[in-house]
Amino acid sequence: MHTNSVIIIKSPREIEQLKKSNTIVAEVFRELKKMVVPGMTTQELDRMAEKIIFSKSAIPAFKGYRNYPATLCVSINEEVVHGIPGPRKLREGDIVSIDVGVNLNGYFGDAAITLPVGEVDKAAKRLLGVTEKALQIGIETARAGNRLHDISHAIQKWVEAKGFSVVREFVGHGIGKNLHEEPQVPNFGSPGQGPRLEKGMVFALEPMVNEGSYEVKILSDGWTVVTADGKRSAHFEHTIAITDGKAEILSIF
Repeated sequence: MHTNSVIIIKSPREIEQLKKSNTIVAEVFRELKKMVVPGMTTQELDRMAEKIIFSKSAIPAFKGYRNYPATLCVSINEEVVHGIPGPRKLREGDIVSIDVGVNLNGYFGDAAITLPVGEVDKAAKRLLGVTEKALQIGIETARAGNRLHDISHAIQKWVEAKGFSVVREFVGHGIGKNLHEEPQVPNFGSPGQGPRLEKGMVFALEPMVNEGSYEVKILSDGWTVVTADGKRSAHFEHTIAITDGKAEILSIF
């Protein structure tokens, strides 16, 4: 393992291990997608996720991380990220972002999706579509030889061209034997900046996109991040590995 300004380069064997933990993340989403219906509580989603993770001999990566109390982060409507599961019920027309992390044998997986609950309005569909596409654009830009902030710039440019804003205070990250490693991967920035991308780097890319302003605040629970203007937010995330060609999505679902 050598480092590029403290970015840890993973061996092919390590990337195989990371793929295994991310495959469990994908399986969690496969199940949870079916459960995202009006009347379901965020706690029930959390329990199901935990059950699946334990059944695969893995452990939840978020639970206990900086004292976070749950397996999932479940963030509804104006909640951006880090919403704590509880008795709250999903309602028709909500959008719900689900973020899950897995630790399998000391290797981490991390991904997020935002799903519609029942029928949602046109603006919500557009927000989800633009955010998911922002992630795809980020992944397409994540090629060896490019600079890290080429990814950031591509995401920002796409999102802002669609009239939305990217959250500044929370960013993507390196991932491997730790849930969060160097580098930070912002969803905004200037092209041609940042470390050069090399084969074997592994990142969790995660655009967080707001309908209104990019400003956010943290609620009194110390975790839940909401948009400052109360408008909705969406979040998509994949763990990817830099290769000789197109980045490989490890958390494919």
